Amino acid sequence: MNIIETEKNTPLKTVSSSIGHLLLDMGKITEKDAERILKFQKEKSMRFGEAALALGFVTMDDINHALSFQFDYPYLSQDKSSFSHQLVAAFDPFSKQVESLRSLRTQLMLRWFERGFKSLVVSSARESDGASQLAANLAIVFSQLGERTLLIDANLRLPQQHTLFKLNNHHGLSDILVGRASTDVIVRIPSLLNLSILTAGAVPPNPQELLNKNALDELLASFSQQFDIVIMDTSPILMSSDAQVVAKKVGGVLIAAETNKTALSDIQSAIDACREIGIEVQVALNAH
Repeated sequence: MNIIETEKNTPLKTVSSSIGHLLLDMGKITEKDAERILKFQKEKSMRFGEAALALGFVTMDDINHALSFQFDYPYLSQDKSSFSHQLVAAFDPFSKQVESLRSLRTQLMLRWFERGFKSLVVSSARESDGASQLAANLAIVFSQLGERTLLIDANLRLPQQHTLFKLNNHHGLSDILVGRASTDVIVRIPSLLNLSILTAGAVPPNPQELLNKNALDELLASFSQQFDIVIMDTSPILMSSDAQVVAKKVGGVLIAAETNKTALSDIQSAIDACREIGIEVQVALNAH
């Protein structure tokens, strides 16, 4: 990442900045604090971050946040309110839950995207199985890897991505598919490297027919040239055929399920519904 924005909207170059410069520019320490830290650092032969932490000027979260900028792995501090806190990959990238997301990312890279596929559908058997949250967090961790990532809300019945990222949903995928909008409605997320979002747009009366249009095939072909990874959030598999329609176009679906919540019979029914029409299936179990 070359440039981020501070809370004062001042461009901050991060690639070659030291931890001290970053903490100063982020407003976590003052110049007077920096002088005391540098003196203590020299006396104790410590790193700057360790000295700042020992003196109580910063927290471990401040250090991790600065390190994320230094190593091009951006995330947001907990006091930010720009996104829903369900987006744990954006707020708590060092947690066990996000470590599991990174493990899933690695599996998907090897089992799916390394085979030449660019798009993947994320769905669930029923509502409230966490598909939208999984899709959003996966998109974030892929973007943190440096992949040009597009998250598409293809749930044209009960869209969630605009709520999670706190975006307006005046125009989106549905509007593009009927020719009322262009791809200019895609939103770039400046605080997260390489992440763009296409919201669902107006909820149509005929979502399945809309998703079945050749216009979606053309759109996905265009996106495959612009992005490295395309994650598509869809409505639940056992609720309608929307997810199968979209997954058939891209070839594969990742089914989100909640441990001790999602019925095994529902998971199996969702798997069977997809495999019957030649869709590759993987299941992601979320154990809170």
